[in-house]
Amino acid sequence: MWDSDPRRRALAEAVAAALIARCTPGKAMQALEAGCGTGLVTMEIAPLVKELTAIDTSPEMLNVLQEKIRSLGVSNIEPALLDLSSPSVTFEREKSFDLIYSSMTLHHIGDTAGFLKRIVTLLAPGGSVAIADLESEDGHFHDNPDEEVHHGFDRTDLTSLMNAAGLQGVSFDTIYTVNKKNSEGKTTQYPVFLCTAIKE
Repeated sequence: MWDSDPRRRALAEAVAAALIARCTPGKAMQALEAGCGTGLVTMEIAPLVKELTAIDTSPEMLNVLQEKIRSLGVSNIEPALLDLSSPSVTFEREKSFDLIYSSMTLHHIGDTAGFLKRIVTLLAPGGSVAIADLESEDGHFHDNPDEEVHHGFDRTDLTSLMNAAGLQGVSFDTIYTVNKKNSEGKTTQYPVFLCTAIKE
């Protein structure tokens, strides 16, 4: 099961702790998580905000999150099956978000620039974006060499894309290191950053 992997749990805890420290989620905030998975980060952030919309493209992952919500009686998480990486998807919502974040999702999205521009349209003025993802890596992080992913991100390149999307004050912190046996069978260290920025 996804949640039983101690490496995934440790990474999620590190992302949540860094996000809380950098973005200080508050009880008045409307938050959105893009690529929530089974909710490992979701469940850490939800108690700190007013409402959290948790979106993912996997019905199976969202079913696991739904079960957590039911079993724990959580009332402020709204799961949604949605693909924000698709230009044709529209997100009908009256209120904008104060915080939009993702954990290890961006490298799975082909059109990084388009995705960033779409999430900025959902963000309130002065709202924050926080993205946890891989530093540029050797291309062996994922076990399937045919999987279409970015091999991490160069900080300068990602800063330029964030600025072009209308985000300012871009800042990076290294928050975790994944020690993983890669597709070549070598155990390699893969640093993970948290990138934060604010909508103009």
